[in-house]
Amino acid sequence: MDATQLGGEFGALMTTLVDWASVVMPNVIGALVVLIAGWWLASHTYRGVVRMLERQNRIDPTLRSVIASLVRYGILIMVAVAVLGQLGIQTTSVLAALGAAGLAIGLAMQGTLSNIAAGMMLLWLRPFNVGDYIDAGSVAGTVKELGLFATELHTWDGIYLFVPNSELWNKRIVNYSRLPTRMVDLKFGVSYEDDLAKGQEVLLTIAREDARTRAEPEPLVFVDELGDSAVVLRLRVWTANADYWPLFRALTERGKLALEAAGLSIPFPQRDVYLKADAGGQGAGQPAARTA
Repeated sequence: MDATQLGGEFGALMTTLVDWASVVMPNVIGALVVLIAGWWLASHTYRGVVRMLERQNRIDPTLRSVIASLVRYGILIMVAVAVLGQLGIQTTSVLAALGAAGLAIGLAMQGTLSNIAAGMMLLWLRPFNVGDYIDAGSVAGTVKELGLFATELHTWDGIYLFVPNSELWNKRIVNYSRLPTRMVDLKFGVSYEDDLAKGQEVLLTIAREDARTRAEPEPLVFVDELGDSAVVLRLRVWTANADYWPLFRALTERGKLALEAAGLSIPFPQRDVYLKADAGGQGAGQPAARTA
């Protein structure tokens, strides 16, 4: 093949490429523009929907992120269809193929689909809301966001948890924030020689003096247990959910100080050890040692 023939074929190839590019490139550029614009629109719409929902007091915070995510995904799906149409691809046949492939993908992604199903059930049954403190077996923390796939939790010691929804749905959920009031339940041990009525009155007094204690139900003190070394007095008071831990700690400290100030002792476990009598009868019945 001589240089003239090779040059002619190369020129014909370039002409073909230019003709193809003149037809295809506008569609490719248009598809890229639609894709970039659609992605930008989806992101800004997501943030706009979030801000709008935050101003609506009637919409629960738990639903805000889910609604915004659905809007964003809906826009992205329409953008994908528009991009395919811009490239000259028949979207009808593509959607049919995607429908057939969706079944296979669904079988391969059962875990992801189960997270979506669990997220929808959590939104429907509402065992917790954003801001609630929950305990679900191996995870516990304050709910920050409930999404379609996972739930974000913050623990009391500042740790971020990203928990798949299926793990929450398949566990027993204890919600510590749902009810408006909680019962503070404390135990105080006093000596067997102490005046139990006086101890009960002392504990009732410190409970009633605290403004965080609810009048209804009334505070209650009773003998709960006759232990090995102490009589256990049990104090039960009701308070607002937000005041539970502050009141728990306050009554624990004040209860000890008040019982001691009233002359009651808070015993600690003791054990008397006796030695058997030796051959000469020495030391029978005498305590040999006392250990705590």
